[in-house]
Amino acid sequence: MIPDAFFTWDQLGSYAGATMAVLIITQFTKELPGIKVIPTRLWAYIVSAVILVLATIFTVDNITPSVILLCLINAVIVAMAAIGGYHTVADIKNKEVEDNA
Repeated sequence: MIPDAFFTWDQLGSYAGATMAVLIITQFTKELPGIKVIPTRLWAYIVSAVILVLATIFTVDNITPSVILLCLINAVIVAMAAIGGYHTVADIKNKEVEDNA
């Protein structure tokens, strides 16, 4: 175990860890040149898939095509959760702005 690590590969392989990482990475990178032209939902899925596949590669001994396929399917769930989390926070922020106007 890495002391004082923000994330570990085991955490990134979990639903909560992957969702948080996808939310942060997507929001941080979505305006970069080259990425800006990719729809944000698709970018969130790509980030999800990469994180889950890498976490699996680094933590699972026996990688098979079916394991990778499950990563790609689970990436849809993680991306949707990250997108939903962002919209929930944005909606709360927008409501606070409206209430203070």
